[in-house]
Amino acid sequence: MPASAKKTRRVAVLADSDTRWKWGALTANRIAPEDSDIRLDGYLLRGRATPTARQLQEVGVHADSLNEVTAVEFLRTMAKEQYDVLVLALVGGGVQAMLHGLKRVWEGRSDRPVVVTGYVGVVYEKLADGLLLRHGADLVLANSRQDAERFRAVYEGVGADASSVTEVALPFLGGEPYTGEHDPYTVVFAAQPSVPDNRKDRTYLLNRLIQHARKHPEREVLLKLRSKPGEHTTHIEELPYQKLVQRLEPPANFKLVYGNMGEVLDRTDLMVTISSTAALESLHRRIPTVVLTDLGVREVLGNHHFVGSGCLASWDQLDEGHRPTPDEEWVSRQGVCADGTYGTAFDPARERIAKLLGRPGGLPALTPYYTPATAPGYLPGILARHHLGPDGSPLPGAPAHDREPGPVRQIVRRAARGAYRHGVQRVAPVIRRMGEL
Repeated sequence: MPASAKKTRRVAVLADSDTRWKWGALTANRIAPEDSDIRLDGYLLRGRATPTARQLQEVGVHADSLNEVTAVEFLRTMAKEQYDVLVLALVGGGVQAMLHGLKRVWEGRSDRPVVVTGYVGVVYEKLADGLLLRHGADLVLANSRQDAERFRAVYEGVGADASSVTEVALPFLGGEPYTGEHDPYTVVFAAQPSVPDNRKDRTYLLNRLIQHARKHPEREVLLKLRSKPGEHTTHIEELPYQKLVQRLEPPANFKLVYGNMGEVLDRTDLMVTISSTAALESLHRRIPTVVLTDLGVREVLGNHHFVGSGCLASWDQLDEGHRPTPDEEWVSRQGVCADGTYGTAFDPARERIAKLLGRPGGLPALTPYYTPATAPGYLPGILARHHLGPDGSPLPGAPAHDREPGPVRQIVRRAARGAYRHGVQRVAPVIRRMGEL
């Protein structure tokens, strides 16, 4: 179709971390109609995990515009701007707050955007809590058949409308299928910011990775890191591997790497992790993938999600040359689409969005499951964290709720934000560690 004949869809993505920005922006592109172009406006919710310029560059997803906002500022913008689709790439409480705030600012409007939300990766904890906080969006995306079934069961189990649940796949899968060993053979350990969460276990994993490098000097052993010290991702990292490795003397074939995970996977022969979503990216490309059992198979680690995958193994097994064989049925239920069906995985979402956008009379008001009547002891606290009252309106004293910030306020805000991030990322972890002595 000629470019001039394509319809341009205006899409906004609100994200609160680098990982969620990646998920939200890629999802926006995946769910756009194939016969349309999109104008993508990104909004980064100001907070502890607001991504840095380096993190945004590493994600590799570009928007037509990108602005950092408070929740109240975002709602004010949504009251004025016209979008076709809005993707809420936030933690559950943030989604719920935005749903109530948007319901208020769009009151009486039938030409509102289609609101989409979901999860960045594997859902292995707080299933009911997170899902009910996302209820009220027009589409709640499930990254796999298994998740779609679980999501619908939760909604139906509390008497909530489950029609919003839409099965898709992880939006960041891609790359060429694995065709054989590289030279040198490359082992990659995908680190996670908060799993495990203590020095003893993280040091153990680092030592085993270094031991593997020493045992196999012909291999290249890479520690793939999510962030640099002082940066935050979706989860807090108080014990960066970069600092732990300074006390050790790794061999020359051991390296720390950053960058886009897809580019790292291009040269990977064996992916090793505790429970990172990188395992699903690797399985999608049919790269040999291991989920470690060294620290146990436990809910707190998230590796219990991989029970039945055929990927569970220990460092002892890997040192001796073990290469796992994934269970095809398990893989097919996880939204990994290693069978070549990835190209059509987002068709149901596209069709649902097209139907909603073409709905006669426009869209009805948002109707979250939680209201001041159904959750009077829970909802107000969630909304208050984003400076919103029980009806979704800004609380008195909410930052810039009544006017655009002027130049002086912007300068002061930037300075205050820098001090806040320094306190959260540098000072607070030290204080917490001192409290453990």
